[in-house]
Amino acid sequence: MLAYVALGANLGDARAALERAIVALDSLPHTRLLARSALYRTAPVQALGPDFVNAVAAVSTRLTAPRLLEGLQALEQLAGRERPYSNAPRTLDLDLLLYGDARIESASLVVPHPRMLERAFVLVPLAEIAPERVCAEHLVAVRPQRVQRLD
Repeated sequence: MLAYVALGANLGDARAALERAIVALDSLPHTRLLARSALYRTAPVQALGPDFVNAVAAVSTRLTAPRLLEGLQALEQLAGRERPYSNAPRTLDLDLLLYGDARIESASLVVPHPRMLERAFVLVPLAEIAPERVCAEHLVAVRPQRVQRLD
């Protein structure tokens, strides 16, 4: 199954955390990294703390969506992710954006990610690696949100 994962961090060395996480995605069971976007600096959206570094990765996986989510959460834990309150600053945030064309709604997982169309920090890097998955109108709608591609 082709899946897309959003990566973000705004604590510690966020760039290094994302680079490590991208490599770690390829080490999840039955999962292979297919593509990754550049890194982007973005302002927090409905969150506190310093600017975020964000990216999106495409993976091929034989894991079910819930098992993939478990793997992503395990990687967050390895990176020292804490959840003291909603939208707290984070060492690593991994969100399952898309899982093929599946529509999933459970207590622990909603796919497509329910807020992805509102967030430039998701849509811009997703459009970089999968332009067919991003509608031009959605990119226009998030244009006011600051997104800076990093070298």
